[in-house]
Amino acid sequence: MKWIHQRGVLDFMEMTDFSLALRQELTALAIAQPPEVEECLLSPEGTQKYLIKLESGSMIEMVKIPEKKRLTLCISSQAGCALQCTFCATGAQGFERNLSPAEIIGQLWIANFYKQPSQQISNVVFMGMGEPLLNIDPVMSSISIMQHQNAYGLSKRRITLSTSGIVPEIKKLAAKTDVSLAISLHAANNELRDEIVPINKKYPINELIESCKGYLENQSKRKTITIEYILIDGVNDSIEHATQLVTVLKGLSCKVNLIPFNPFDGCNYLRSQELTIQKFKDYLIGKGVITTLRITRGDAIGGACGQLVGKLKNSIMGKNNINRINIVHTS
Repeated sequence: MKWIHQRGVLDFMEMTDFSLALRQELTALAIAQPPEVEECLLSPEGTQKYLIKLESGSMIEMVKIPEKKRLTLCISSQAGCALQCTFCATGAQGFERNLSPAEIIGQLWIANFYKQPSQQISNVVFMGMGEPLLNIDPVMSSISIMQHQNAYGLSKRRITLSTSGIVPEIKKLAAKTDVSLAISLHAANNELRDEIVPINKKYPINELIESCKGYLENQSKRKTITIEYILIDGVNDSIEHATQLVTVLKGLSCKVNLIPFNPFDGCNYLRSQELTIQKFKDYLIGKGVITTLRITRGDAIGGACGQLVGKLKNSIMGKNNINRINIVHTS
């Protein structure tokens, strides 16, 4: 584990504290092979988006987001997504398949070691392509490697699972993990949420909030849930919507992360006006709700929240930057 996940070494013959006989046996029996990087795009503010080709031919995307005190990796858990949220390009693409544990943890390996070792990822968020709780076993397997002391050693506070609200899995989640939980809410009444987050028709808001409270019952008293709320012009950004949100969240230990909508081809939604966003934020804060506003990063390369589609694009400089990882083949 240390050779692969801490040093980035994939060739068993280079693992020199093993005997030669063991290295030869491993080379004959096993392979360490991350997915292929088809394209890597860099935005002006430093955000990097990786287009990754899986062995099956499916394409996924992950995004590396640099900040002052941390380096966050937004990873995918599925190729495509079946939930069809109307504000999300991944949902418009449709669902292809679940990712394996190797394909999930392989994204973190690429982020740390692709081409050459770089600044190590400090935070991982399952906010890329797909719904993590609909691929729960591979996601949990990958999280165990992320947290392992012989691998990446990430603490529970530095890994966040984001879900659109798969209530049965949230109810079982506390028995499996204690990582941070984020809920893609985006509307505070069932009629509107049915429209923009269709899974709400199966698991309405009251059931979702109760399952979140149940998750927190088994966690530290300091634990909170992040409520993600994308602000769409004229759809869910009025003070009336903010009032509904305060009511819905009453009694839940949480913080709200407001996210300006990021446009994509084929969607008619618009980003809320700056003044509208500020009024919405101020109203929540005035009601005692801890509220932050996410800075939009990566939109110049289609790597911002809701823009991941798993398609090959040209870089922002107008050039294809096709890069492939050298992999170890069995002899």
